[in-house]
Amino acid sequence: MSGKSAKSIVKHWASALLVVIAIAGTVTAFSLPGFGGPEKVKASGGVVNIPLSKVSDGKARFFRFSDGGKEIAFFVVKAPDGTVKTAFDACDVCFKEKKGYAQDGAFMVCKQCNMKFGTNRIGPHAVGGCNPSYLPSKQTGGNVIISAADLKAGTRYF
Repeated sequence: MSGKSAKSIVKHWASALLVVIAIAGTVTAFSLPGFGGPEKVKASGGVVNIPLSKVSDGKARFFRFSDGGKEIAFFVVKAPDGTVKTAFDACDVCFKEKKGYAQDGAFMVCKQCNMKFGTNRIGPHAVGGCNPSYLPSKQTGGNVIISAADLKAGTRYF
């Protein structure tokens, strides 16, 4: 075997190995919580419990709750002011497009119209337009607690 063909074979296998590593990394990332899509949650005792530790880093976490075959999407995010915010992954204006929001630092951005909303402002008083539709919640015992009834009230968005 000449030195040139040995180098060619090594380069070929090195390239193939890099492709395998990239694919494995992508598959692994999309199977981790917080990556690749919303996490499915279920109610227990009429409520959904989400550990505060899961949302303490300021990154929005997206969830799906099933209600009779209807998937209700919502997110939980710790705002820069330290409060934990919950909202449906929908707004009053663009919900029919079923695109929801993406996070851009301290803002949630409507994927349909690109309007930005500060996470500090998410709540019962920020309503209308493309504001993330408020989802009531409370914090107890290291968990964010969301009533299944409140989640079901958001069915109209989905």
